[in-house]
Amino acid sequence: MKKRNWPKSYTGRTLTVYIILRVIVIATMIMSFLSRNYQNVFMCVLTLILFYMPDILQRRLRIYLPDALEIIILVFIFAAEILGEIQSFYVKIPIWDTLLHTTTGFLAAAVGFSMVDLLNRNEQFSIRMSPIYMAVAAFCFSMTIGVMWEFFEFSMDVFFGMDTQKDTIVSGFSSVLLNPEPVNEAIKYRDITSTVVNGQDLGINGYLDIGLYDTMKDLLVNFIGAVVFSVIGFFYVKYRDRNSFVDKIIPKPEEGAK
Repeated sequence: MKKRNWPKSYTGRTLTVYIILRVIVIATMIMSFLSRNYQNVFMCVLTLILFYMPDILQRRLRIYLPDALEIIILVFIFAAEILGEIQSFYVKIPIWDTLLHTTTGFLAAAVGFSMVDLLNRNEQFSIRMSPIYMAVAAFCFSMTIGVMWEFFEFSMDVFFGMDTQKDTIVSGFSSVLLNPEPVNEAIKYRDITSTVVNGQDLGINGYLDIGLYDTMKDLLVNFIGAVVFSVIGFFYVKYRDRNSFVDKIIPKPEEGAK
């Protein structure tokens, strides 16, 4: 098969997955254009651009991304942008966002881990970092990425009126602000059965929390994903098992290319 304008580093299984996802995205873009949903058209264009990111990173940074990692990244982008945003999986499947954030925590830890591992393998550096240090560095990198993403979501909601930090209905809350006395003591509201905004009852059985629960849940599952990979990465470095799952998903120096 002629590769046309396929990313140069995509071969075998990665190229097959890329072509399938690309066809689906283009079909979705055409249908969105015909229905004059230009926001979805933009999301499709953005997705097609993001599909090139693994190839760009490999060529610019002179590293090798294993097939498994490339496929995970491509599927993740498709799941987040096309399924999550356009097909509304974030709303239709309540755990969809949780699954993606857990995956993000895991993959971000893998990236952070590989950055340190690449330095460890580079003979130009005399410093060799211990497995526990590498695991901690991977964890911290993943959590930093998670926090930065929440900053981005908050900015989208504040400046562009979006709702990326999804609302949560809760039955109670505590607030110092609503305390009529000027003291630092929270007033507790429990068993809330309705929420009224500008005189209109929203018809929900509880209080509408605007983003706090969603943000903390995202960071929690990011934490779980980061911890899981950091533990696996620790044992990978300690024993250097070439058959380990980690060896199949972390970037490597360019000489390990296909």
